[in-house]
Amino acid sequence: VAGFMFANSLNRSELAKTTADPATQIAQGPPLQPGGAILTPEEIKSKVASADENPKDFQFQKSLGMSLYRYASLKQDPKILPDAIRIMQRALDLDPADRDLVIGLGNAHFDVGYFDKDNKSFEVSRGFYNRALARVPTDVDVRTDLALTYFLQEPSDLNTAVSEFQKGLEINPKHERSLQFLARTYLKQNDVAKASETLDRLKSVNPTNSAINELSIMITGGNPPTAQ
Repeated sequence: VAGFMFANSLNRSELAKTTADPATQIAQGPPLQPGGAILTPEEIKSKVASADENPKDFQFQKSLGMSLYRYASLKQDPKILPDAIRIMQRALDLDPADRDLVIGLGNAHFDVGYFDKDNKSFEVSRGFYNRALARVPTDVDVRTDLALTYFLQEPSDLNTAVSEFQKGLEINPKHERSLQFLARTYLKQNDVAKASETLDRLKSVNPTNSAINELSIMITGGNPPTAQ
């Protein structure tokens, strides 16, 4: 599995917060009123222009920036990410205490790092994740995303990734995404025994987890995981 489908399986702390259609959220208010859930480039450009014309409107900047990010993710369109990042950053400059924006920016830079294979973007996302964790250290979703920046950078920092996954699992031993990617990290370290043990933990938490079959094949066949 490649592209945004895989990125979303990696990085869900923002997307999981809402089930609302981001196209509808983007369309709220003038001048953009699309007839359906798919927006044209012209419609997006028009809404971005409206945000640029009202740079001090915090709520508009936040709502549009975060909705653009979700829309880019759901529609698998990384070209939207630069505008989403720029608008979210402008909103955060207006209210530096807004933790949702901090996480949203971490996620958007994460996706840029993943798709562009850009370590610098992973470093930037890491800064936002650490900023969010400084306020809520028990947020296991964000801790997992932080760990994944070390897993996905080139070259991977697998020891730090393991440490961060384990910190999250100390808070929530049943966190499936942490268990799933901790197993992948152990496989990348060629530690099949620990990977197998972690997979058993994942199976006990959720026997229907979609990653179990793939991980089982990796462990049985001894094939190291890849990012795509």
